[in-house]
Amino acid sequence: MATEDLTPRERALILGGQRSGKSRRAEQRAAGWLALDPAHRAVLIATATAHDEEMRERIARHRADRARRVPGLVTVEEPIQLGPALARHSEPGTLVLVDCLTLWLTNLLMPAESGCAAPSLADTAQTVLLHALHEARGPVLLVSNEIGLGVIPMGRETRAFVDALGRLNQAVAAACDRVTLMAAGLPLSLKDPS
Repeated sequence: MATEDLTPRERALILGGQRSGKSRRAEQRAAGWLALDPAHRAVLIATATAHDEEMRERIARHRADRARRVPGLVTVEEPIQLGPALARHSEPGTLVLVDCLTLWLTNLLMPAESGCAAPSLADTAQTVLLHALHEARGPVLLVSNEIGLGVIPMGRETRAFVDALGRLNQAVAAACDRVTLMAAGLPLSLKDPS
């Protein structure tokens, strides 16, 4: 799958359903960025947390796969303080890849430890993230799930989460130069800087 080169200050969002190819697409773009110039760096901010054995295995598998596919990609784990982490790692010549916004929002709104939703925390964190995205000094690539294409969920909390993720995706898409929707491993351009 061919990918376009990232520009030095590009902001890009890759959306898709589960197993749509969105993370693989992001990794390919990161590999392309690293191949453009030996001085380029790439940092992945991973937002997943392991609350059960299956998730621990999934995270370990993703780490191993990423290390094989994009050996120069440095991974930083940050499940909550995404905006500050983006600001801290963004430098000219360094791509920051965030995978993924959906898990980050889940960590904010449905923390496994307390089970209590924190909508005001999520709103503040989103504002901080959007500011960091705007101020980033290098390219930023964000991955998120598009979960609003299915049926309306039955539960109140689930409906609130779908709404919150939809608003987050819209805000991030508005702040990005490029937005791509992945389906069955194929990219569909929703917003292109050219």
